[in-house]
Amino acid sequence: MSLLRVILAIIFPPLAIIDYGCGSVLIVFLLTLAGWVPGVIAALIILNRQR
Repeated sequence: MSLLRVILAIIFPPLAIIDYGCGSVLIVFLLTLAGWVPGVIAALIILNRQR
């Protein structure tokens, strides 16, 4: 997890995980629309898990 991705996850969560697949981006986008904090948390969890 790089510092740039963490900053992107805080500012705009779907952009931080754009290369993790369409499903992940869609889930994080919907969570971000529901509320900013759930989107950030989901993006950080996805970034933190190993590929």
